[in-house]
Amino acid sequence: MVKLVIAPKGLAGIIVSETGLSHVDGENGKLIYCGYDIEELLNCSYEEICYLLLYGELPNQGQLEIIEDILKTERVVPKFVLDFIANKAKKNHPMAILRSSISMLSVMDYDLENMSENNLKSIGLSLISKTATIAAAICRVRNGLKILPPKRKLGHAANFLQMSKGEQPEDIIARTLDAALVLHADHSFNASTFTNRVVASSLSDLISSITAAIGSLKGSLHGGANTAVMKMLLEIGEVKNVKPWLDQALARKDKIMGFGHRVYKVLDPRAKPLKQMSKEWSERVGNIKWFNISENLEALMREKKGINANVDFYSATTYYAMGIQPEMFTVIFAMARVLGWVAHYIEQMQDNRIMRPVSSYIGPKGKLFMPIQKRK
Repeated sequence: MVKLVIAPKGLAGIIVSETGLSHVDGENGKLIYCGYDIEELLNCSYEEICYLLLYGELPNQGQLEIIEDILKTERVVPKFVLDFIANKAKKNHPMAILRSSISMLSVMDYDLENMSENNLKSIGLSLISKTATIAAAICRVRNGLKILPPKRKLGHAANFLQMSKGEQPEDIIARTLDAALVLHADHSFNASTFTNRVVASSLSDLISSITAAIGSLKGSLHGGANTAVMKMLLEIGEVKNVKPWLDQALARKDKIMGFGHRVYKVLDPRAKPLKQMSKEWSERVGNIKWFNISENLEALMREKKGINANVDFYSATTYYAMGIQPEMFTVIFAMARVLGWVAHYIEQMQDNRIMRPVSSYIGPKGKLFMPIQKRK
């Protein structure tokens, strides 16, 4: 007989399973992928991180070239998916379009019932590649532009940028996005990854699990937070408005987006490099205002509430300085995190048991049933 344990609200502090993919050290502000500190992994490309999370070690040159070639080969998305994006992405939530587009890939010639590790890695790399193509297509349509085909010669981040912007990016732009993708690739059992693993535990297919994860990431308390951060900064408008805006928001007990974390007790290790990227890009484009507003707000929140910025806070201004519209921020988050979802799905299959918690019933009991003729 399993002993019942009442878990804290939101499963706070509950260990539900084991993982060898990533470790969030909340006390010391560390994020580790497969044994490597995230600060060191910022020297790697996103393609290298793909290999790391799928195979457990960083690739040598030959292994990296194989992964790069697979990702380049798998970029093409079926016309019916692109037609759907062209017709629906302009007026609908971009994450809803992403979710539906990924789900539509289920009708492709994938052997989704084959749960072998090699097959799952093959499908997973295809989905990682196609997610970037879909994300770029959504970006183009929302800007009133024609969807562009991928370019095989470019790396993963650079190809997304050329598809979304219509021109081959400078190396520094591609490297900045590449670093952001590395920082967002995985983060232990966050809400979307846990959702992914719950669906996987039922032996549903990989695309179903990733579709469910996208639905979770869409929420404003998860992946949607960076969009909410930028909207907040736009509402503040000027550096001089930061303190009165914050005082009023705190008096109303509003949630200040981009601050605090359920696990990190100190500064989110992803926030520091993103802050530097935000500053560099703001200076590069000649508009430092949004960074200055962010830095002032960060300092006041630490002073007044003792709360640090998280990954969403400076990723918002980084993407905005790069010319990416706020409503696309979460789509780019998904473009990075799909790697983590694939890796966690594969790990779940290695020692699977369906996740089936119990609930504590607080409703009424013993009600007297009445036939419909006697009900008032």
